Amino acid sequence: MHPDAHLFFRGQHLVVFGAGYVGGEVIRQALALGLKTTALTRNPTRAAELSALGAATIVADLATDGWHGQLAGGADLVLDCVGAGGGGVEGYRHTYVDGLRSILAWAARAPVGTFVYTSSTSVYPQAGGMQVTEDAPTLGGRDTAQVLVEAEDVIRALGDGVCRRWFILRLAGIYGPGRHQLLDQLRTGAAELPGSGDHHLNLIHRDDICAAIWAAFAAPAAIGRLIFNVADDGAATRAELAAWLAARLGRPAPRFAGEAPTGRARAAHDRLIVNERLKATLGWRPHFPTFREGYEKIVSITAD
Repeated sequence: MHPDAHLFFRGQHLVVFGAGYVGGEVIRQALALGLKTTALTRNPTRAAELSALGAATIVADLATDGWHGQLAGGADLVLDCVGAGGGGVEGYRHTYVDGLRSILAWAARAPVGTFVYTSSTSVYPQAGGMQVTEDAPTLGGRDTAQVLVEAEDVIRALGDGVCRRWFILRLAGIYGPGRHQLLDQLRTGAAELPGSGDHHLNLIHRDDICAAIWAAFAAPAAIGRLIFNVADDGAATRAELAAWLAARLGRPAPRFAGEAPTGRARAAHDRLIVNERLKATLGWRPHFPTFREGYEKIVSITAD
């Protein structure tokens, strides 16, 4: 973040819907900049932690309208970075689509400046190692991915009427402090991993996501109504990442079993997410351009 960011954002009110891994870090950074900051979360414990840091908090289900009266004054900056919270397709729809409709209904009655919504690169069904820009088709993906596309369509349809401008950030696979499952697997001695080692991983460090969010908030007034891919510069294969991490741990590179991994990774596609629009339009550059820079810091910290 630019060293003069505290001057640019001085006096502004930020509202964050979803105070999890990314949202929580944005809140911490906002408070450090001196912004008036409000967070909505379903988790009372999380709300208490954020209150202790200096944020105003609201504990509520985003998809309801019970919280609207607690934010009657609107906001200069709004971030929607909620997580699915389980429940399959219907859970996704409740959180992402119904939650977003609730936000926009609130915004229709309260002035909102810049609205940033974090979506996912999982909306792209492409495979075969092809390069994927923001203009790529988003039809034909998993059911949950189609819910994310539905949420994006809600912003396109309703956002212009209630926000001064909006941005959609499609995030690649998130990693960072406290979020490094593969490293943990190798550290505990895993010699074989499920799935193929040949598929590319499109990754983005949490701190670079936060930087992209702030870049959108600080964009010139004429810029808006845009979708950006948020990924690092160096998509690597699972085998490359695993071998590098294993070497840093002083262990042999793991084997790959070849069968489809369980959970979300089962539907992983081999593609290369392109981040050029974000760079060219907002001047964003990843502080961690490849997994090596990002994981080097994590390995060093977790080794202490």
